[in-house]
This record gives sequence, C-alpha cells and structure tokens, in this order.
Amino acid sequence: MVITLGIVGAGSFSKQFVPLFQAHPLIRDVSVTDLLPERSEWFKSRFGIRSYASFEDMLNSDVNAIAIFTQRHLHGPLAIQALQAGKHVYSAVPMADKIEEIQGIVQLAAHSGLIYMLGETAYYYPAALFCREEQRKGSFGDFVYAEAQYYHDMEHGFYEAFQHSGGEQWKRAAGVPPMHYPTHSIGALVSATGAYVQKVSCFGYKDDRHPDEVFGHGKNDWDNPFSNETAILHMSNGGICRANEYRRVGIKKSTSYIGTFYGTKGSYEWAYADHYFVRSEGSAMKVSNVSKLLNSAELESHRNDPDFTDQVANGKYDYVSMSPIMNAGRLPQQFEKLEAGHRGVHKFLVDDFAKAVHTGKLPPNHAWAAARYNIPGIVAHQSAMRDGEALAVPDLGDAPAEWALLDPEAAV
Repeated sequence: MVITLGIVGAGSFSKQFVPLFQAHPLIRDVSVTDLLPERSEWFKSRFGIRSYASFEDMLNSDVNAIAIFTQRHLHGPLAIQALQAGKHVYSAVPMADKIEEIQGIVQLAAHSGLIYMLGETAYYYPAALFCREEQRKGSFGDFVYAEAQYYHDMEHGFYEAFQHSGGEQWKRAAGVPPMHYPTHSIGALVSATGAYVQKVSCFGYKDDRHPDEVFGHGKNDWDNPFSNETAILHMSNGGICRANEYRRVGIKKSTSYIGTFYGTKGSYEWAYADHYFVRSEGSAMKVSNVSKLLNSAELESHRNDPDFTDQVANGKYDYVSMSPIMNAGRLPQQFEKLEAGHRGVHKFLVDDFAKAVHTGKLPPNHAWAAARYNIPGIVAHQSAMRDGEALAVPDLGDAPAEWALLDPEAAV
C-alpha cells in the first residue's frame, strides 16, 4: 500500500517529522492542516507540501493515513474521527485523555482492521531495549520490581510549547494532570516487563507555591492541583513498578528512562551515563558495565572530559548519534543524513508506522499496547485525587491473535 499522509497540527514538534515522512520510501505524499491557516502555510512553504483548510477537508480527501500532533487532550477525539473516516492513524502521545476515548479507538481498530500506532519514544530508548530483551531471554529470572520516570520541569521548554499551542488560555491546558501524560514512564515499564497494570495507588505533590498558577483547583481544565505524581503499579506478573511523572523537579536530562529493573536472578541499574547489568552466578554476583552498548559513541568519546557529568546532565549528547543497541541498520537509507529527535527515535517511529500501514501488520505500539500505557495513568490520577486509594485498572486485553505483528527488522 502506498501511503498518502496528512499531518494534523503544524507545530514545533510535528515539523521535526516532516522530513522523515517525506523521505520514507513507502510514503508518496505529505500534507498538513492546522486551525491557524498561517501555520499551515508556513509548512506548505517550508516543506513544499499540500495544505488543507480543515481537518474535515483532509478526511474527505485521498489521504489514507493521519498523523496527529495537536494539543494532548485532542488526540483521542481526532483519532476516533480519523478511524471512522477509514484512515490509518499515527498519534503523538498520549493516546487520549479519557478511558472512554481509548476504548473507542481500540474498538474501531479491531472492527476496521486499520492501523493505529502511538508514537511512544521510550519504547525505543536504550534502557528499555536492553531490559526488554534481557527479560525476554530470562536473564533477570522472575520479575520483581522496576522504576521509570519522566522528569520534565515546566521551565525546560513546556511554557513555550503550551503558549505556542494554547494561545491566551494556555494555562488551562498546561495544568494537565501529569499522569494523563504517562507513557514515557508507564509505557517503558509495560513494554519492558511484558506485563500490564492491574492495580494502582498514586500520590500527588500539590503545587500551591509557584507564581505561574498553572496547577491548582480552578486553575486548569481538569481542576488538577498536582504538578508531580508518583504511582505504585501492581503488575499482572506479580511484580511491582514505580512510575514518576514530574513537572516541578530539579533535574533536566535524561528526562525519560528506566532507572532500575530487578528480577530474582539479575538486575539493571542506571546513573546518568553509567549502565550496569548484574547477574547471579550461584552465590556470587557478576557485574557488567554495559554503558558502551547503551550510550552513543559520541557520549562515550567525551567520558574523560572534566565536565563530562555536567554535559550529560544538560543533555549535550541526546541528539547527536544513536546507541549501538539501537539497530540503525534496519532504517531506510534515505534517513541516514536526516536529523531526528529523542536520540534518533523519531526515525524508528516513522519507519514502524510506514511498514505497518504498508503490510497491514500491527506495529509494536499498536492500539492495545497503547491502551496499557495510558489507562493506568488516568486511573492513577483518580487515585491521587482520592488520597492514594488503590484502584483497579481496566484492561482491554491483547491484540487479536489472528492479526500478525510487524517484525520491524524485516525488509518489506
């Protein structure tokens, strides 16, 4: 299937993806629409692509796939509209803001056979790749406990992003509950453990001291008082996970990562630029430093710099090259000289979506997986609003067994 792709939302994030969509050999045409016509026109001029006056016009066109890059709380309704119109869907995170919207997306994907893919970056991050593979091989033994976090202080780019997308009322959207944007932490844990969340207890940090007045009762569209939320997740395999989603925190990079992963026979631990794999050999423990596998060559080449740790903490090497564990060799040759954000992950996101639509096979972050990344966060915020009450997490099940899964490594 030749793909004609329509981008919804002409913002600072989506413009990073346009060159990749244009370069992919399975994508023939790229177009754009935005509520603000001048933004669509800028994309049209900058990238030489078509523009549509409205989302509805795009849905009524020959476009057969939609990529959603709008404000977070709009992702669910737009994805539902697109699937109802017979379009494949790529969506930036999160999947949706309401459980009912997530259920609707999963049902539409199941009934239509259309591809839905969530653009979750943490799935492709080195620590997640490493833990997922070692867990699959049984290196950790039975899963016990893991921690993941997404630390992104409002002052580190979020003010500008929300102001750009939200206009004069940007604070109403900026106060979104942190656990409504849970996929960088919970998604990494679910994908690495191979389990799903059955129950959650969550506590929040009430943000009543900051002068920006983004968080607090009556200050945003969710009446959300919390800038930080910590969730304890009871997993389907009997293990426990901890997920942090923080928007007021004295740390910058790395923002999203698995910090620890423990099993009965082995473990993984991370600290800035150092990654360790610990395995039990009888009564003794064997420690392997796997940093050169999980860090980029560029980062490792600066390890002896006097200010190396400060460089890492400020994200100096986050966008320069990929880690060896990331199989860049499976990507289209056309991507080789293109820039890509989130440590090169954008290239894998675009490639997996294009291959999934072309083959009709489910990408790794398909609708059922995406639901397991997102629903626990929505329930976690409910728990935080109820002072940490443990709540059951609805599960929408596995993808249909008869629907083949994409092998991203295979040529198409």
